[in-house]
Order: sequence, then C-alpha cells, then structure tokens
Amino acid sequence: MTKIAVIIPSRLQAKRLPNKPLKTINNKEMIVHVLEVATKANIGDVIVATPDQKIVELVKKNNGKAITTKFDHETGTDRIFEVFEKELNKKPEIIINLQGDMPNLDPKEIIFLSNYLKKGLCDIVTLASNLLADEAYDPNVVKVFTKEAMTKSTFSTATDFHRNITTGHNDFAYHHIGIYGFTNKALIKYVNLKRSKLELERNLEQMRALENNMKIHVGLVNSIPLSVDTEEDLQEIKKNMENK
Repeated sequence: MTKIAVIIPSRLQAKRLPNKPLKTINNKEMIVHVLEVATKANIGDVIVATPDQKIVELVKKNNGKAITTKFDHETGTDRIFEVFEKELNKKPEIIINLQGDMPNLDPKEIIFLSNYLKKGLCDIVTLASNLLADEAYDPNVVKVFTKEAMTKSTFSTATDFHRNITTGHNDFAYHHIGIYGFTNKALIKYVNLKRSKLELERNLEQMRALENNMKIHVGLVNSIPLSVDTEEDLQEIKKNMENK
C-alpha cells in the first residue's frame, strides 16, 4: 500500500491578509476547514506545518496533528519538506502539498490527484478548472497552460504558469488550483534546486520545477475552490459556504 502524507503549510504572516488561517467562516477557523477537508479525503496522514504556536494549538484542539517548523522558509514547499524530512523521515512515497487557504476544496479532488500520481507518469501533479471570462486578466488567478485541451477528469502536461494570459504562446489556459502532489524523489529534488528566474519574477514556485525540466501533469476538475488571499476573497467565500 502506498504511504501518503497530506501536509498543509500555514502561517500567520500573510502580507495581504494577516492572520488568514484564523479567519472564521461559519464560526470555524479557515485552517480547521482545510484540516477537515484533508481528513475527509482519508488517503493518509494529515499534518499542518506551521511556525506559529497559535495554529499548532488550534489544530490540536480540533483533533489534528501540527508540527512546529522554522519561521524562515522561503516557500510553502520548503516548509512541508521540513516535516517530510524531520518528522516523517522521508518515508511517504507521495506527499500532497495542500494550501491552507482553500477551505471549500472538495475532498474528492485530493483523492483524484493522489490516485493519478500513483501511476508514476510524472514528477508532480496539480489540478485546474475551466477559466472564467472575468479571470483572464486577474493577476490573483494563476493560469496553467497545457498543450492539449482537457475534458473533465483528464490530465495533460503543464507547459507554463502565469498570472495573465498574454504570454505569447497558443497553449490552452486554465484556472490553476494550488494543490500539488509530489513523488518522494521529486520533492527531494525540488527543494535542492536553486530558486529559478521565473519563479522569482512571477512569484510562482512551480516555475522552479518547469525550468529544471521536471514533469508536471495537470488534471481538470469541475469545481473552482476559492483561494483566500484578500479580504474580498474572504467575504466571497463566506457567502459561498454559508450554511454548508
């Protein structure tokens, strides 16, 4: 049986929305919503990786597992690697990097992603949904580009990630969903690579993998889980999740 770990990087020092993990939706903190989503997927160990004691205490209060990490990680993937290396002794064969700001992600999408990664066809797998018209030029919506058009529950190879669609190529653009599955070897390789030129320019850490010829596959799903980055996002997701 494949050993899988779902690790959720979370910290209080978000620039656009400070204390984001502690913001409440339906009288429940955001990080608790994400913890419950990961737990419902029921694919392996679920661990919150955080440098903040308030998050550790909250997760434990809600029957979850949290590991205290260093403050000074440059990316969320570096943070989950600390847990993978020190707490899990690099034993999981598949590691899911689940963002701590997607409280309305469907647990089925986590299962969908992990099942595909078990096939051994790529280094990293992520998800996408169809791009809405008003999202095309919204820099807060990251786009993933693929060579082939995708239909529901199919996968294609990612060719680029960008915050706008005027990138000069003719590939198909989709709304990127910030969840990543890594094979054991891919995660170890990734964190040992230097931060890349386009990663820094676009503030998109997945570019480090593409610029070093790592293979990222993308799966298309129906849902569009909202990533909460601003106060406006928070109010929108409160409306969407009200009474659910």
